Amino acid sequence: MTIRLFSKPDSAASGGSRPASDAALFPWLGPLAPFVEFGTEGYPRPMRRRLAVVNIMALMIAVFSAIYAVVFAYWGVRDYMSLILANLLLMAFALVVPLAHRINDLAAAVLVAIAEFIALFFFVRELGRDSGIQLNYVIAAAVAFAIYDRKRFALCTSVIVVALALYLATWFLYPQENARIAADPVLLNSLYISSAATSFSIIALVVACAFAMADRARAEADTLLANILPAAIAERLKARPGERVADSVAEASVLFSDLVGFTELAQELGAARTVAILDQVVTEFDRLAAAHGVEKIKTIGDGYMAVAGVSRPQNDHLPRLARMALGLPGLVARLSETHGVDLRVRIGIAGGPVMAGVIGADKFSYDVWGETVNLASRLESHGLPGEIQVSGAVHDALCDGFVFEARGSIDVKGVGRLETWLLKEERASGAGTGATA
Repeated sequence: MTIRLFSKPDSAASGGSRPASDAALFPWLGPLAPFVEFGTEGYPRPMRRRLAVVNIMALMIAVFSAIYAVVFAYWGVRDYMSLILANLLLMAFALVVPLAHRINDLAAAVLVAIAEFIALFFFVRELGRDSGIQLNYVIAAAVAFAIYDRKRFALCTSVIVVALALYLATWFLYPQENARIAADPVLLNSLYISSAATSFSIIALVVACAFAMADRARAEADTLLANILPAAIAERLKARPGERVADSVAEASVLFSDLVGFTELAQELGAARTVAILDQVVTEFDRLAAAHGVEKIKTIGDGYMAVAGVSRPQNDHLPRLARMALGLPGLVARLSETHGVDLRVRIGIAGGPVMAGVIGADKFSYDVWGETVNLASRLESHGLPGEIQVSGAVHDALCDGFVFEARGSIDVKGVGRLETWLLKEERASGAGTGATA
């Protein structure tokens, strides 16, 4: 494995504004935050977290080295002078470790490992294996992948193998009779307890963090999947990952909408304002769809497609979609007033059999096809601004609970002459019919 010793991150050397990746990682640490984040600026944010872990380890080494120096001084400066000096030297080294991040992202972590391995070996040689200090080598097996990155498998494995070899070497080379310092048994017991407690605590913490990160990653993946696919389809894919999702639905309803004149308006507004308006429109459409138990399928530019009764059975799929459609013109009018533009929505609804399924491998999507889909699209494109145009079948299914206005017979591309209706409102007596979302 090749380690570049003089590759600084590009942004570290450049001037200008502070990049987003340099935002504070741990502002809640207060006065400790500058040390924990020192030297990580300019690296990608995920890498900064790993470098911050190295800094935290260096800080812990410095603190514990200072404590052990005081403890050994308490037991006798003359008897334990070598250990006091070694701890002070290790403390000073740990405090300057973050400077090594400016060499590359591995330098500090490698230096920490080398310094710790040498120091632990020295302490066991001086005090003997009854001190238990060699137990700290076990920590390497838990933290290696955390501080060196799991992608550097060879380096992580090398660190773990070296730690194991040093652990075994200290055990066999320095039984108590070979110790250079005749330490007080009470001190040795205290050191053993301290080393065991430290090793167990750090290993437990690393494992807990790994599980927490795995749970967070799983939750993020589930959230992402739920944003891409209907909930019922997402659950099917999670339960049976290899199963192809391909359904034929005998009765469902489909809605298409389009913002009249938006393409021309977008040329006047510019990219930033166009995206801001369209984002708010689609977001509000999504909320309205969710409120009525309707499923968004996709957006194409300023076009919006939604269905009901497809991924899960809904006896009232058509009333659900009609209620959502009735909310769209007023919603667009309010957003138009807010943004100072003149937008109106054109809507088409059809009902009947459809086919649905998940297509694609990399950027997969859930889509719906069939004559019903084509008809809904044609009803929208041949509709009137601010109106909801439906087929005769939709009118017949909803006329008891909703108010319609006859538009008459129109020529529909690919269909021919078709009797259509304009959905106006829901009847007061029909407001309570059908299940709620």
